[in-house]
Amino acid sequence: MSTHIEAKKGEIAETVLMPGDPMRAKWIAETFLEDAFCYNDVRGMLGYTGTYKGKRVSVQGSGMGIPSAMIYYHELINDYGVQQIIRVGTAGSYQKDVKLKDIVLAMAASTTSGINNSRFINADYSPTANFELLMKAALYAKENNIPVKAGNVLSSDEFYEDDPNEYKLWARFGVLCVEMEAAGLYTIAAKYNIKALTILTVSDSLVTGERSTSDVRERTFGEMVRIALNIF
Repeated sequence: MSTHIEAKKGEIAETVLMPGDPMRAKWIAETFLEDAFCYNDVRGMLGYTGTYKGKRVSVQGSGMGIPSAMIYYHELINDYGVQQIIRVGTAGSYQKDVKLKDIVLAMAASTTSGINNSRFINADYSPTANFELLMKAALYAKENNIPVKAGNVLSSDEFYEDDPNEYKLWARFGVLCVEMEAAGLYTIAAKYNIKALTILTVSDSLVTGERSTSDVRERTFGEMVRIALNIF
């Protein structure tokens, strides 16, 4: 056991898929995994382990935002020996050509968070994806005719911002979309020398104001999960 995860040693696989929403972790386990069992429900943050095409894999909710997610990243790596973490989540588009239901591979993650300010004084650290996982995801998507976009994303500390036009500065510099955890994941993965990738489904657009319905989100979320499950 760790502070926030009640799994016994050996109950968590070396590869973990991580949505923010614990109910999405439950949905992934029930929809895609065989012989899945729940190893954690501390604070309602559900975690499951099962198999996919004979490969052992776990799915763990992380909560919203970098502070919550990094607790789970840290414990999974240091207390349970996890070697690969693939974040599967939703995002808000910052670009006209990044539309609802599009899948984005986060090559790098800019952030409004101060998580690295105390580590890198008067300098900017650039959290990036693992190249091997990134290439595998891009190749799987191409071979299975799944359109994807890849580039820089923003990991924001705020969901509701005071200035609704603040996103336009990030958009001008090519940031594709906004989410809330990738920069924390890439930072801690680099620190502990594990592999990490963030795969996102666009659920709304700050450019057009469009939002996906819950059933559309579920269908497109499944496509993203299939990519994640086939690259390790």
